[in-house]
Amino acid sequence: MIPADDAASALSAADIDGGTFRLRHATPADLPAVVRLLADDALGAGRETTQDMKPYENAFAAIDADPAHLLIIGELVPHGEAAGAVVATFQLSFLPGISRKGAWRSQLEGVRVDASLRSQGLGKLMVGWAIAESRRRGCNLMQLTTHQSRTAAHRFYEQLGFEASHVGMKLTL
Repeated sequence: MIPADDAASALSAADIDGGTFRLRHATPADLPAVVRLLADDALGAGRETTQDMKPYENAFAAIDADPAHLLIIGELVPHGEAAGAVVATFQLSFLPGISRKGAWRSQLEGVRVDASLRSQGLGKLMVGWAIAESRRRGCNLMQLTTHQSRTAAHRFYEQLGFEASHVGMKLTL
């Protein structure tokens, strides 16, 4: 059970082995854990660092100030405790568009679950919440990109109903 004072801040919660997994809005204090999650694979290790947090703090301030962008964390709260460790994260953005009859779309990015907790359904819970929030905000489409080398992530998203319908391209600036 989630303590009453924490229940109001939890966006979603589920009992899992070892405690309660709950989603909530990230705070500046969560940033080091978020960056560690983003860096916890071969791709992220080359582009993320906790040595200089200022760029992350600036990005967080911009995300936090704009209601069209959310940085969400998942924390594992041990039974009987009020707080827990950050074990997951994602960013969700809401984008207006002219195409598709002026449809809104959501963009899901930076979905990460601590390596020790993968394959326990936490990612499914997070993406399920993101889908529900996108629908609640009137989005007609959710999109994401995932690196071509992340084949396990491709399978995960396909199991949730996502289709590899487009070719994504990026230009590093």
